[in-house]
Amino acid sequence: MEANRTFLNAMVRKYNQPSFIATDPIAIPHRFQDKPNIEIAGLFAALFAWGNRNTILQKCTELIHRMDGNPHQFITQSSDTDLKQLEGFAHRTFNDTDLLYMVSFLKHWYGKHHSLETAFLLGVKPEHETVEHGLNAFRSAFFSLPHVPKRTYKHIASPIQHSACKRINMYLRWMVRNSNSGVDFGIWKQINPAQLICPLDLHVQRTALKLGLLTRKQSDWKAALELTQNLRKLDPKDPVKYDFALFGLSVNKAI
Repeated sequence: MEANRTFLNAMVRKYNQPSFIATDPIAIPHRFQDKPNIEIAGLFAALFAWGNRNTILQKCTELIHRMDGNPHQFITQSSDTDLKQLEGFAHRTFNDTDLLYMVSFLKHWYGKHHSLETAFLLGVKPEHETVEHGLNAFRSAFFSLPHVPKRTYKHIASPIQHSACKRINMYLRWMVRNSNSGVDFGIWKQINPAQLICPLDLHVQRTALKLGLLTRKQSDWKAALELTQNLRKLDPKDPVKYDFALFGLSVNKAI
């Protein structure tokens, strides 16, 4: 365990750097300075984060352009005529039907709340070990509007579906962790970084298995919990900082 801690801490220092940002989906919210736009651009970037990373960045850029460069203003002030600018948008299995529902939810939420953090706080409490209940609460809130398109449900994962929830956990990492290197934003203050769950994708899973931090072969919620529990042994206050090391080691074929 001590050998893993020393090695992975060194890899965090190596990969948790501003140079990491340019080719990663987190580059999209880094284009903004204000909290609502960081939250909204970050959510889209996280939900689009599967497949080729260049394509992810291109599609996020296209969407921001369609929203006149200001997603928060466009969403909260858009008319039915404005929404026609979103017609025809698609990224992999996410299409304009999903997008228009997502815009309607965000318009509804920001009409009543100052931040998306409150949607997660419906479930996560300070005494909870993890954000599990917060992820379930967010999905419930997201699909609380009438007439949700059936096809859109697949785009928001939660532990109830036994999903590893990689994209939502990554989004929470961006919003909650206060990265001294300037990678993560740390703009959400009511969720404790110690409660976060490590985003589990193919790269993170591959490295974690090789290092003995994970034994479960299925990429599901139980695996995400197992990995995070082992990472807490290395740093109980900030276990998901190791996401950088686990991901970077695999992408760069360094292990």
